[in-house]
Amino acid sequence: MTTIRNFMTEDHRHCDDLFAEAEQAISKKNFDAAKAAFEHFRNAMLAHFNAEEKTLFPTFEAKTGMSMGPTQVMRMEHAQIRALMDDASAALAEGNTDDYLGQADTLVIMMQQHNMKEENILYPMCDQHLAGETPELLAHIEAELSEA
Repeated sequence: MTTIRNFMTEDHRHCDDLFAEAEQAISKKNFDAAKAAFEHFRNAMLAHFNAEEKTLFPTFEAKTGMSMGPTQVMRMEHAQIRALMDDASAALAEGNTDDYLGQADTLVIMMQQHNMKEENILYPMCDQHLAGETPELLAHIEAELSEA
């Protein structure tokens, strides 16, 4: 059976791969490809965040009664990452490579730290507390991600 941790970690890697495509396009000075790749990455990230915030986190909170713990921290970090993605997207739209690269560097660090917390702390907690609901929960999340 697929665990929440494995499924969501796999989606993190998918988002990382899309981000790497944008970085490669920028390094080749292919700005149209970079804009397209970054938007693809951004849409995947937003879908991931939405699946967590609308489905995974509320299910976890309802089961555990913990609403001020790890899920609150993750929501705050999602907001920070959304703002960074908006700034990076704006820099790309303006053709400001230096600004984009600065935003992208910050974004990489934030995403790595965020993903580590989810993958090593929150997702294992979800697997522990939501074991009986995992197949239905993952089917729902998978549907949310595929709609993006």
